[in-house]
Amino acid sequence: MRDGSDQPLPFTEFLQRQPKWAIVTAGGILALALGCIDYLTGPDLSFVIFYLLPVFLVAWYADRAAGFAVALLSGIAWFGADVLTMPPGVHPLVTSWNVAAKIGFFLIVNHMVSSLRRGLERERQMARRDHLTGVANSRHFAEIASQEIRRAGRYQHPFTLAYLDIDDFKSVNDTEGHSAGDALLVAVASSIRDAIRSTDAIARLGGDEFAVLLPETGFEASAVVIGKISENLHAVTQRKGRPVTFSIGVVTFLTPPESVDSMIRTADRFMYAVKHGGKNRVLHLQINEKAA
Repeated sequence: MRDGSDQPLPFTEFLQRQPKWAIVTAGGILALALGCIDYLTGPDLSFVIFYLLPVFLVAWYADRAAGFAVALLSGIAWFGADVLTMPPGVHPLVTSWNVAAKIGFFLIVNHMVSSLRRGLERERQMARRDHLTGVANSRHFAEIASQEIRRAGRYQHPFTLAYLDIDDFKSVNDTEGHSAGDALLVAVASSIRDAIRSTDAIARLGGDEFAVLLPETGFEASAVVIGKISENLHAVTQRKGRPVTFSIGVVTFLTPPESVDSMIRTADRFMYAVKHGGKNRVLHLQINEKAA
């Protein structure tokens, strides 16, 4: 549920922040309240569409198991309201059929809603990940970096961006084939991921280029992380016997850049300075003004 800017709507964002127990509790209370209202208004007014609200709420924002429980509760509440307002003399088989049909209806809705939610979430994750390495793709990285720029501007903390290129990667593809090149890219992504914190972000921006974002990380702290990344990368090339090295441009921003593009451009410029200066090293600079 998003608006035209691909951002969650305020109410949707509020629901996504709530713990599961709160969503389930709200769904259960709503189902019981609807049953009471249904009973008080009598059989002349149909409330069936409103009983779908708690089922949808819990199935979408909690999970299928919780939705199953609320679906049962909604079916029972609906049936209870019907029984209490039902004229006398109704055959027991009719009553049994009605309760089974009502509960079955809500269980089917729960299954459909929860399956749709899982499918959409799976597609969303696939659209944000590089299909080969499993790390973030350029689009998702832009979203993460944009959030960090806004956060850095609000709280006035530094952050660091590293831009990495595999030197002579083409020679691996040319001599050993693209499968060997793909295996190297996967190994590189894995080694970088092992060297960074869970709060950091790694992305493959295209070809043999990777970016690493270190939020709230100044020059000294980021130098330690970049050193660990370099060690891991060297270990990968030694273990796999690949004739490649790595050119890394690193920028620590003391004040946030104007945009994600300008941030990446700056780190990319430093990375190419390394390439033109002989490759296989790290150039790490600190910037105290907005990147051009």
